[in-house]
Amino acid sequence: MILTAILFTLCSNLQAQADLNRSDVIKLIAIATKPINLSGVNLSSVDLRRLDLSGGNLSGGNLNNLNLSGANLSRANLSGANLRGANLSGANLNNLNLSGADLTGANLSGADLSGANLIEADLSGANLSGANLSGANLSGADLSLANLTNVIGYPKK
Repeated sequence: MILTAILFTLCSNLQAQADLNRSDVIKLIAIATKPINLSGVNLSSVDLRRLDLSGGNLSGGNLNNLNLSGANLSRANLSGANLRGANLSGANLNNLNLSGADLTGANLSGADLSGANLIEADLSGANLSGANLSGANLSGADLSLANLTNVIGYPKK
């Protein structure tokens, strides 16, 4: 109820001719609610770059081709999420739960994955160049054909 009132107020303050797209709505929800809970939601191909989603729950969601470059997802839960082809470059992903997530072909270049849970994650073909994996747990993760150029840290095996 409170969220609806906040969103109505925010939306009514926008110019009348402005159309809200999925990205705009998610950004408004993220601003209005902390931590955000979008478990199981379809956010395929949405642009959420530089958004603060720290501590949020996006577990089990369809996040393929999602743009989260430069976003803050520290301590968030994305376990079991579909992040195929997602852009997480330069994102703050420290202590993030990505266990069982599908990150096939995702761009994680320059991302901070320190302390992240990547148990059983599929990182095949992912770009991890320059990523920080210090203290990350990659037990059972698939790193086949992943770009590991200049990766920082020595993750647990």
